Amino acid sequence: MALTALLAVGCDKSHDDTGTVAAATNRSLPYLDHAQPKLPTIKLWIGPIEMVSEVARQQVELNTGMMYRTEMGTNDGMLFVMPYPLRASFYMRNTIVPLSAAYIDPEGTIIEIHDLKPKDETPVEAKVDNIQYILETPQGWFKKNNIGPGTVIRTERGSFQDTFWKR
Repeated sequence: MALTALLAVGCDKSHDDTGTVAAATNRSLPYLDHAQPKLPTIKLWIGPIEMVSEVARQQVELNTGMMYRTEMGTNDGMLFVMPYPLRASFYMRNTIVPLSAAYIDPEGTIIEIHDLKPKDETPVEAKVDNIQYILETPQGWFKKNNIGPGTVIRTERGSFQDTFWKR
């Protein structure tokens, strides 16, 4: 989708064999050459707004994101769950749907929101290195719903930490 290079996850996140995150680049990365099937979903509460969002957690899901998809519902999202906080950087390789991306800290608080242009492979890097989640929505969704930085997101199971990291 916003082929996010998770500081190298742009819908994409690459690790070298030492476990460090690769620098964000436009080099070829492992992703599908077609739209991925719908991913598992979770109910989110973004401030007072409810949304059902797909969840990308596996490497190929993170790398592929919204690539090759031709539409996204007006209240749909795709939540990218990174294994640890980093300086996220997303871009739009093979993505034609205009998107907005919220960069979210480990506690589920929106730190930054960026509009992403279809097929623009210029990485949009976070200003901080504490991003663990990225929520992509149709472009303008956050503005339309009066959602901005500082908004906390919860899931049907509670906090992001409880939802994604408690066993």
